[in-house]
Amino acid sequence: MTRDPRDVHSPSIEAYDIADAPELKSEVMTLNVGPQHPSTHGVLRVVVDLSGEQILRLTPHLGYLHTGFEKNMENRTYTQCITYTPRMDYLHSFSHDLAYALSVEKLVGAQVPPRAQAIRIMLNELSRIASHLVFLGTGMLDFGALTPFFYAFREREAVLDLFEWVSGQRFHHNYIRIGGLKEDLPLEFLSEIKKFIVQMPARIGEYETLFKESPIFYQRAQGVSVIPADVAIALSLTGGSLRASGVNYDVRKAYPYAGYETYHFEVPVLYGGDVYDRMVIRILEMRESVKIIQQAIERIEALGPGPIRDPNPQISLPPRELLETSMEAVIYHFKLVTEGFHPALGEVYVPTESARGELGYYIISDGGSMPYRVKVRAPSFVNLQSLPYACRGVQMADMVAVIASLDPVMGDVDR
Repeated sequence: MTRDPRDVHSPSIEAYDIADAPELKSEVMTLNVGPQHPSTHGVLRVVVDLSGEQILRLTPHLGYLHTGFEKNMENRTYTQCITYTPRMDYLHSFSHDLAYALSVEKLVGAQVPPRAQAIRIMLNELSRIASHLVFLGTGMLDFGALTPFFYAFREREAVLDLFEWVSGQRFHHNYIRIGGLKEDLPLEFLSEIKKFIVQMPARIGEYETLFKESPIFYQRAQGVSVIPADVAIALSLTGGSLRASGVNYDVRKAYPYAGYETYHFEVPVLYGGDVYDRMVIRILEMRESVKIIQQAIERIEALGPGPIRDPNPQISLPPRELLETSMEAVIYHFKLVTEGFHPALGEVYVPTESARGELGYYIISDGGSMPYRVKVRAPSFVNLQSLPYACRGVQMADMVAVIASLDPVMGDVDR
């Protein structure tokens, strides 16, 4: 019988002696994740040192989405800068619009009418809900859950339809102006937003049922990536990620702006500091946003029709019908459109609470029609400081959940 030639160099198992086996050695492996990776929630690159499946060290690398918005704003008039603000945090666009407008208004001493203030708060909280819906939907995708994504985006589409109705754009709204708003609300807009607000509490209950009570989510998120309160403060965490570590800090309460001090709402605080609490706290925040929107609607209806911009012609464009009868109105209109207004010498910073944490614009005026310096205190950029600490010692599979729980928006990081 002829032997199979394939067996010539294939000794039997019995031929091996365990003592002759090579010694197994464990080495640290460096793995590159991103910047084009669906689980990094944008163009974020992280370099991970692994021992087996455990993360020893993680280094985030930023700058892959750098747009130069801050430097561009220093070469535009104060009004033209509004084009850039919503493109930084494109999920909570109204937060950047509002933060920038508040800083410039403080610089020039603008007086925003009460109706415009209430509309600003209503739309800002609606935008916060839309941002949290993306957070929940995409965050659960990172856990392998597909169904919550469709539920969350069902409501988000309704919100974007409302934004398109009021501003003409679904994403980058450009609805806020220095001293007020671009225009008043459309007819019947309040009745439509009421329908949405009435449905939203039940929808939030559905999200809780889908994942908060899920044993799979509980086991994957509970106790993972704990950030204690003292570490969170030392790393300058803000927003829901800080409040999930037991620190009760919300700019709307600590440093009220735009009239938030006159609204009744609670600041959700959890004490686990883990992925689970950082995910759940956004649901609690959505419930509070619904309460604020309901109060804002009541105020808008109580105020009735009224001005939505500061009447100062040196800040706001004069009414269009006035251009036909007033030469002064034509002059003011021409000056504002061609060169803008000239704030006095000075510097200003107004902190606000975006969906990701403390957001503020530091602006320096040299007396010209363009800001001398614009510096954005963006929460996503600061919150990413906690990523190396939050991922140390966790499994590689959990890194995706940790990044999602911090809710970064890379446009907010690379400005």
